[in-house]
This record gives sequence, C-alpha cells and structure tokens, in this order.
Amino acid sequence: MKYLVCIKQVPKINKVSIDPITKNLIRDGIKTIINPADVNALTLALKLKSQTGGSIAVLTMGPPQAIDSVKECIAMGADEGYILSGHEFSGADTLATSYSLYKAIEYIGNFDVVLTGDRTLDGDTAQVGSEIAEFLNFNQATFIKDANFKDGYFQVVRKLSDKLEKQNLRGKVLFTVIKDANEPVNIRKKDMEMVDESKIKIIGSKDIGADLEKIGTKGSPTMVLETFSPKEHEKGFFLEGTNEKMVDKLIEILKNEGFAG
Repeated sequence: MKYLVCIKQVPKINKVSIDPITKNLIRDGIKTIINPADVNALTLALKLKSQTGGSIAVLTMGPPQAIDSVKECIAMGADEGYILSGHEFSGADTLATSYSLYKAIEYIGNFDVVLTGDRTLDGDTAQVGSEIAEFLNFNQATFIKDANFKDGYFQVVRKLSDKLEKQNLRGKVLFTVIKDANEPVNIRKKDMEMVDESKIKIIGSKDIGADLEKIGTKGSPTMVLETFSPKEHEKGFFLEGTNEKMVDKLIEILKNEGFAG
C-alpha cells in the first residue's frame, strides 16, 4: 500500500500581529512548526502502514526551508519527502493550492491513500483536502479520528459535531485527519541529524506539468484584500460593597453614560 501525507509549515503563534501599513501578517522572527493536524495525519499513516505494509511519502508546498519539516517527518518514520517550491505558487488560495498539490501527487507516484490534516492553524478553511480528493477522483472521508485496515477495507471513525460515525472504504481514498486523532511520534534531535537528505527532493511547476494559469495568484478566484486585528472593547467591571452602595454606584455610572436622568 502506498501512502502520501500532505503537510504544511505554519507559524507557531498564540496571537496574530498585523502590520498596520501593509495589513499583512508579521511573520519575521516567528518560529514555524508542522501543522498539528498534519502531524496526526502522518501518525495515522504510520499506523496503517504497520497493518498493510508499503511506503509513506510526504509532500509540502513552500520555500526550500521547509526541508526541516520534511526531515522531521522522515525522522518520525516516513520513507521520502518532496517540497513543491517556486515563486509562481505564492498567493494561492485553496483552489490553486489543491490543484498544485494534485499535480505534484500525480508526478510523484500512484498512491492508494492520501492523508491531510482537516485544517491548518493559519488558514482554517478545511477545504484543501476535499478539493485534492476531487482533483484525484478519490473517495474521501473527512474529520477522521481513527482508522484501521481489515478484510480489505479501511474502517474509519469520523468525529462529527455531535456524534461519531463509522465508515468502511476501499482505496483509492483520501482522509482528512483531525488534530486530536492520535498521539504524535516523539523524536529526538539525534533522529533529525540522522535523516538522509537524499530522500528529499525539491520539485517545481515544470516538473509536475502545472498549468501556470491555475497556480498561485493567477489560479486563485479568491483573494484576501485586507487582514486586520479586531478592535478591542472595554471590558466589564465589578461593583463591590453593600447592596445600597452598589446600586448608587450603578446609577452614577448610568448617568455618566447618558442612560439615566
């Protein structure tokens, strides 16, 4: 069985900072990590590989520096990695991104199962995985919490808003995996240092035969016009003291705000 896992480098941030002039996210000096749900997708692929045998390839679209994330995946147990890179891919929305990844997947090989995270920390659209499945003409199961292979079927558990749903599927299939699906594999710095970088290949738009009108900003029917932080509103306050004092204070506040005569 041949598995492919799509991953993405995302900023490791708790609070977004916006450049007041350009209105873009400030990424300088921000550490990047593998998108958490993508790590869980890889962990699930490793589990399924242990049941079916086969190999796991990892694919990411981004700058050459993404090699660190791919090395981390190989240290976790993936067999090889690919980085789809080039300025022509920048500015892609979900449609252009999924088309680009689809062309790369076709170029890399004939896969039985493709896995992605259900969503990313930075985009949070939950669209790319399903769009890849449509391009590949694969069956798909979304929001996967767990999966096993038995009697020729993938037996999956989907986590929906108010229930769990079980499905049986055959390949060719694409799974989108939620970030709390399973525990990630712990690796050490030594494991990263031992990764053979010859297992990682950087590929471009010419390699995959991409239509340049369908990638990057040219292939994006949607675009972000502006990014901004929400305005902060004054927080509430507590009144203390006896009931009479709190009532008097409340009346005073209402008068100051123009709500009482």
